[in-house]
Amino acid sequence: MEEQFRQLGSVAIAAGLGAMVGIEREFADKPAGLRTHMLVCAASAALMLIGDAVLHRFQENTATSISADPLRIIQAIIVGISFLGAGTIIHHGDHRVEGLTTASSILLTSAIGIAVAVHQNAFACGVACLTVLVLLVVRQAEKRIANRLSKKS
Repeated sequence: MEEQFRQLGSVAIAAGLGAMVGIEREFADKPAGLRTHMLVCAASAALMLIGDAVLHRFQENTATSISADPLRIIQAIIVGISFLGAGTIIHHGDHRVEGLTTASSILLTSAIGIAVAVHQNAFACGVACLTVLVLLVVRQAEKRIANRLSKKS
């Protein structure tokens, strides 16, 4: 039971880190915001932890010997999250594409959740902070570049 509460704490940490990214997306008025990023990050951590628990449970039973590759769990998470991220991408008729940054942030948020699940909390916090920094700083740089280009026109 104690282990399950520790795992629940890991999922909560992942949700909190996902919230950091989601808040920026929310302020940027993007289609996937706070709740989406929190849930993606928490789900990724939960799926990794469940996979680990299932593996340990079946390894304890010597009559049922299974082998598992944790990378396959990560691969399954990434495939599912990529499908979710693809839903945020919009193609316009004038060759404009929107939602790629949000899709990327969803994917990276998933990686943050996986990192929390494998007890890489400092790494996960660093990636979350770096993600928010990139989203904020680069958005400001893009605005400045767009302003300069519009002034030249």
